[in-house]
Amino acid sequence: MLALILNSLEDSKAEDIVSLDLSGKSALADHMVVASGRSHRHVGAVADQLLRTLKDAGYGNARVEGMPHCDWVLVDIGDAIIHIFRPEVRSFYNIEKMWSADSSAPTQFIG
Repeated sequence: MLALILNSLEDSKAEDIVSLDLSGKSALADHMVVASGRSHRHVGAVADQLLRTLKDAGYGNARVEGMPHCDWVLVDIGDAIIHIFRPEVRSFYNIEKMWSADSSAPTQFIG
């Protein structure tokens, strides 16, 4: 599942893709993926492509928030939470730093 998410983001030309292992850190999900889109339109397109990819792979309809504005789109599929930001919004919230505050650092995805 994680590889499917990362490949979809990479295929959609998402930028600065980071995968965080949340196993044992949170009951929310096992993985968190953070990525950036270059603009509102790009964030929306990356999210749309990811949702289609997940649905086609049998993961059903994911819970989605933020699509109307596309500053920050959250996709929750249960085992993974995916955040797609515009760069300035991502920089402001800096959630990957918050979740990787302990000894395990985020893993940069290079496809």
